[in-house]
Amino acid sequence: MLTVALDVPSAQILADQASIIQDLQFVMECCKRLLTELARPEEDRDAVVPQALWSSALVAYGRCFGKGKRFGLAAEDVRTLPLEGEVMKYHKWVIEERNRLTTHPANPFEAARVGAALSLPGQAERRVQGIAVLSTSHVLVDDTGVRQLGGLASELAKQTAEKAQQQQDSVLADAQQLNIDTLDKLPPLHMRSAAAGD
Repeated sequence: MLTVALDVPSAQILADQASIIQDLQFVMECCKRLLTELARPEEDRDAVVPQALWSSALVAYGRCFGKGKRFGLAAEDVRTLPLEGEVMKYHKWVIEERNRLTTHPANPFEAARVGAALSLPGQAERRVQGIAVLSTSHVLVDDTGVRQLGGLASELAKQTAEKAQQQQDSVLADAQQLNIDTLDKLPPLHMRSAAAGD
């Protein structure tokens, strides 16, 4: 069967929904791997791995709500989820954490503190002996927070998949209205299986 690329508004919406689902699945996978990492004894962990997984999950989640997207998700999508608790509060916190992660702080003291190392009190001649620079650590939540983000991403993915299923019907109806000869002239879409090499 020949598959050709469609560039109609309904197909753009469906493509956006598909990319959102892909991002949310990535968030869920990061959370799953992060839970495995957090279950390991702290001395056996590579400190970079949990931070990398959490950061990646925050960025992918936030991308779903980005203003740069043509359609994307909105706060209303979160409000309508069948979840209990402070869902909106947690969602807003996640977006704020992503924003902190992806922007350089306006105040440099948010990222690092600089101090003067003083000689001990009681010494005959007190003076500044050196300078200390202390980096602030990035927030890494516990397994409860990771589970919350994974659950939130899962519910949003389900909700978006339901909308995408309905959107497929709209795209099909739009495509069926197009002239078959015109469609035959469009560039073919080459389907690659997940196992196919690059």
